[in-house]
Amino acid sequence: MEDRSCAVCGRRIEWRRKWADDWEHVRYCSKGCRRRGIRPVDGELESAITGLLDRRRGGATICPSEAARAVDPEGWRELMEPARMAARRLVDAGRVEIVQKGAVVDPSTAKGPVRIRRATRGRAAPAG
Repeated sequence: MEDRSCAVCGRRIEWRRKWADDWEHVRYCSKGCRRRGIRPVDGELESAITGLLDRRRGGATICPSEAARAVDPEGWRELMEPARMAARRLVDAGRVEIVQKGAVVDPSTAKGPVRIRRATRGRAAPAG
């Protein structure tokens, strides 16, 4: 089965036998993601991430909190997980990479502080 990512949170969807007959239509990793869906703020966060990276030199990184603060300076803390989700969707689209300590990591399993940078042409395999 080919890998696929959740349309909402951007995490890798693991194939399950119960989806065998309908795998090509599976879009969400969980009921929670199906309920949440894509909201207008999600597009704003993706735009903020790409906009911030456009204003940085090549190879520079940003923190997801910078995108959250750009979208809502007062309520940015509530946007931290949506900002990470937006970054994972952009990883799936091949536009950015998520890094920790300078190494590209798998966005589905990364824990702790992460940074976001533009995807490099010769995409490196995620560490870990």
